[in-house]
Amino acid sequence: MLRLHDYLPSQNGWKARVLLGLLEIPYTSRLVSIFEGESRTDAFLDLNPVGAVPVLELEDGRAIAESNAILTYLAGGTSFLPADRYQRAKVMQWLFFEQYHIEPVIGSLRFWTLTGRMERNQNLVSGKREAAARALTAMERSLAGLSFLVGNDLSIADIAVYAYSHRAADCGFPLIEYPAVAAWSGRVRDAIGPGYPVHPYSIDPHSGG
Repeated sequence: MLRLHDYLPSQNGWKARVLLGLLEIPYTSRLVSIFEGESRTDAFLDLNPVGAVPVLELEDGRAIAESNAILTYLAGGTSFLPADRYQRAKVMQWLFFEQYHIEPVIGSLRFWTLTGRMERNQNLVSGKREAAARALTAMERSLAGLSFLVGNDLSIADIAVYAYSHRAADCGFPLIEYPAVAAWSGRVRDAIGPGYPVHPYSIDPHSGG
């Protein structure tokens, strides 16, 4: 059986949980206490030398790190990763966009805000806020007239981009200011369903949140 090495407040982990659930793939979870250093142990670094969650461990012991690589692996041969060459490339475009423009910007600002680390990173905040606004504006422009990011159905592009962008209000970017993004976010939420909660950092007593 697959094993997901996970940290519940991580929206990167959330992505994997969502797709595993939607595809009804059985798996076990191993929760990694990142603030206690469990992701820096030799055992974990053997799975992912970067020391980050999530990691998907396959039945034969091989491991896949990076949340969007996990999504791509799981989605192969399913409707969540189109077979059409152009649409598949567009899905990859959005996965790269998410990891360059969303997760390190909105994800970081959200993390600092919710765990009381904003002050210690103050010299980076202004640049990240500008980058977050640009990313949401780009999404707003791209989503005009579209139901989903690629084609007419939910794909791993939507799951990946939604993970942190729909929490943008946590760090001062209410989606009401981006109506096309807000409408798309609602469609993704409805397509995913209610079974995948966002876990607050406060559930981890070591997080400082």
